[in-house]
Amino acid sequence: MASARRARGALRRYALTLPEAYEDFPWGEAVLKVRKKVFVFLGRDDGGCSLSVKLPQSHGAASLMPFATPTGYGLGRAGWVTATFGRGEDVPVAMLQAWIEESYRAVAPATLRRKRGGEAPPRRRPRRPT
Repeated sequence: MASARRARGALRRYALTLPEAYEDFPWGEAVLKVRKKVFVFLGRDDGGCSLSVKLPQSHGAASLMPFATPTGYGLGRAGWVTATFGRGEDVPVAMLQAWIEESYRAVAPATLRRKRGGEAPPRRRPRRPT
């Protein structure tokens, strides 16, 4: 575990190691993108730390964490989860790095997911047998 301030920097650095990931500031807040698609909203530079990620596989378990809530603006319905930590709070960096990885795999094209050594879950539901 790390303090919120250190964790924010560590999470940002981790996300930037993913293939073709880059930082952008479209609304005045830091986001991390891959091929123009956001996979992490990284907020709070006031000594705290917050991030929002898309978790198609683990959003149910993630939302049970005391620091996690469904992301606003309707994104929560699409599997986005926001984790928020205040100044001085311990942040489970390894867990959040896994969430960033899952979010990246949910958003990145297949060619980049393969560079990470695996596939993301299918984006579409399988067809029902007839």
